[in-house]
Amino acid sequence: MAAQRGAVVAYVALGANLGDAQNSVQQAMNHLGELPGTQVLERSAVLRTAPWQTEGPDFFNAVVRLQTLLTAPALLQQLQRLEQLAKRERPYRYAPRTLDLDLIFYGSARIESAWLQVPHPRWHERDFVKQPLAQLTAPSVL
Repeated sequence: MAAQRGAVVAYVALGANLGDAQNSVQQAMNHLGELPGTQVLERSAVLRTAPWQTEGPDFFNAVVRLQTLLTAPALLQQLQRLEQLAKRERPYRYAPRTLDLDLIFYGSARIESAWLQVPHPRWHERDFVKQPLAQLTAPSVL
């Protein structure tokens, strides 16, 4: 019988600035708790923030602390699926978006791949991540 990996605490940053952005972030927080083997432990408040390194409407941002049985790549895949369901488009870097979900921390893991970096490489530069993150139980990697 194969050993089963235990649950990992992960942090996901959420943002949106197109359509009903505030509602999109709220709905995405609910959907995160519906992912396989995943439970939402804490949610920050949804904060309104100015766009970062771009022009456009203000963003609504939040951070969620999860407990998940999903691997980091599987969790990222589920986050991207939720973005697709919200009709996320990527015409250029930092473009306005209907939903953006970033895996900020995955336990104490350090992952460097072509499509996944954990901890997120720029989380500490972004007040729209740091402010809602400060409302939650601190990650063990800080």
